[in-house]
Order: sequence, then structure tokens, then C-alpha cells
Amino acid sequence: MTPGGGMAPAARYDACTQMRGRALHIIVTGGAGFIGTHLTRRLLDEGHRVTVIDNEFNSSRVSVPEGARFHSGDVRRPEDLEPIFAEGCDAVCHLAGQVSIIRAFENPVGDLRTNVEGTVNVVEMCLKHRVSRLIYASSMTAYGDTPIVPTPETECCRPDSYYGITKFAAERFVHATAARPDLDFAFDVTSFRMFSVFGPGQAWDNPYQGVLGIFLGRIQRGEPITIFGDGEQTRDFVFVDDIVDAWVGALDNAQATAGKVFNLGSGRSHSINELAAKVIAAHGLPEGGYDLRHAPGRPGEQRRVQADIRFARDTFGWEPRRSFEDGLALTMQWAGGNRGSDGPAARP
Repeated sequence: MTPGGGMAPAARYDACTQMRGRALHIIVTGGAGFIGTHLTRRLLDEGHRVTVIDNEFNSSRVSVPEGARFHSGDVRRPEDLEPIFAEGCDAVCHLAGQVSIIRAFENPVGDLRTNVEGTVNVVEMCLKHRVSRLIYASSMTAYGDTPIVPTPETECCRPDSYYGITKFAAERFVHATAARPDLDFAFDVTSFRMFSVFGPGQAWDNPYQGVLGIFLGRIQRGEPITIFGDGEQTRDFVFVDDIVDAWVGALDNAQATAGKVFNLGSGRSHSINELAAKVIAAHGLPEGGYDLRHAPGRPGEQRRVQADIRFARDTFGWEPRRSFEDGLALTMQWAGGNRGSDGPAARP
């Protein structure tokens, strides 16, 4: 033990090392959502036991892979979390959250309660039940409109959307808690600032989520595509399987990743105009052959977004394997096989 009551460095490293090479019980909050279902499936494939906690607000238990246990619960309510945490677990992957920039402006209190209070509740459960590992789903929106593009993790965070503010506040709470010298066990945390994640299983019927899914859904339903602003704002699109690789990699490399924040993006950028053109072309439609409209820009939108992903590569060997074009082709194949479905409830 250190003088402050925490574990000595050697003991902390031993706790990290114990994660690797053994079957774990992992709680995935938000595990019925887009990224959560992909992560849950991979964890099950690797032999782990997974408990999913989800309130099904933007998801459905139908999406939860077979083999995972589903618990209907809301991270805003500690009483929903307590029974699951009381059973004991080895790690928590905290993906549950309010994920819409626009909805955060419409209901800032709701955004605050889910993203900040919900994360506080999860962290408090980890402390109460001595869970040694937590990985937190942070966001690229923490950076705000930064002049440094590609953006490294060392760049100052100045979020200018309510959503970005709550995601960054929760991230800081996670890391400040892990750094407390009065903890009497190793609490190792990692945060991933995820950029624009896409892939099979993404909602195409939810106007608040995922611009690529929104465009895809519009074409599937024969509706016009609306671009907000001039469309020259850029985004960094990263395929969901690559995101899952990073989460699993962090579980397998707890010693290297503990206490750190990483960007998860492709390291490339595309304008929204480019995105619309690629999605239209992927449907076999000619340039100018689809109803494309522009509307005024929306608050909180970042102008230029591109991740600097060297830190993740250098720290634990992660880098994306799928190009945007390959990922879009796979997403289109999935979409073609799920016409008429509700999108997020369909199994990828």
C-alpha cells in the first residue's frame, strides 16, 4: 500500500495483468445499442461472460446477442445497477449514454442526467463493489472546434455542444476518481474518444443518430437527403469492428492503457457532401440523380474533424483495418438484407 492508501505500483500492475488470458465477467452498459451489440458479440466469442444493462430507449433487447444476459435498467437509477454489480464482475464497458448533439440542446437536463449522473452512478458502483477495470465511451465532441486537425489527445478540450460538455465532464470524473490516493484497490480506467462510428446494425430510422445511417435510411425510404450547412464540414468515419478491436485490446492490455485517453477514428476525413455522394453512388444512382437539399447549420457542430490515432497505435498496437469504402460496402450489404426492418433491432 502507498502512504495515501492506494495500491503500490507493482500491485497495480499485477491487478492489470490478471485481466489477460482468462475468462471475465464483463458488464456492458448500453449493450443493446449499436456499438454495444458488436462489442458484446465479440466478448462472447472470446469466451467471456457478459451482462448487458440497457433501458431500451434507443435500442431493443432483441439486438442483444444470444449468450449474453440482459438486464433492463437505467444508469440514472442506482437501484437498477445494484443487483447486477452486487453479483461481482471483473470489468465494466460503459457505453450507455444520451448520444445526440441536437437532443442535448432540446433537453439539456436529460442529457446531463444520463451522461454525467449516469456515469457517476456506474463509477460509484465500481467503487462500492471493487470492480478493478472500467472503460468509458467518451466522444470526439470533447474537442469542440479545434484549430489542430488531425487532433491529438493532448489538444485542449473546449466542447461547444451541450453533449460534448457532458461527455467530457464524465470522462474527467472517471479519471479523477481513478487517481484518488485514498482508494484501497486498483481502479484502472481507460477512455476512448470515439469519432463517427458506422457499420452494420446502425440505426437508419433515428434522426438523432449517425449521419451515415440517416442518409442510408433516407434513400431506403425514398426520402430526400438533407444536409445542414454548406456540407463542407468534415467527419472522421471509423468502422464498428475496428472500434470493437480497440475495446477488446484495452481489456487485454490493461497495464498499457490504464489511466489513459485515446482517440478512436480512422485518421481520415470526409466532408458531409462527399459522404452523401458516396452513399448515393453506392445505391447505383448517378451523380445528381437524387433529391439532395440543404438546410441552415445547427448548433454545436464541429467544422473540421479528423483523429490523430498515433497514440493508440504506439501504446497498445491498435489501428483501424477497414477503409471507409470497404466499411460502406459491408454496411450496404447488411442494409440490403434488412429492408423493411427497424434497423437497430436487426442482427448484424
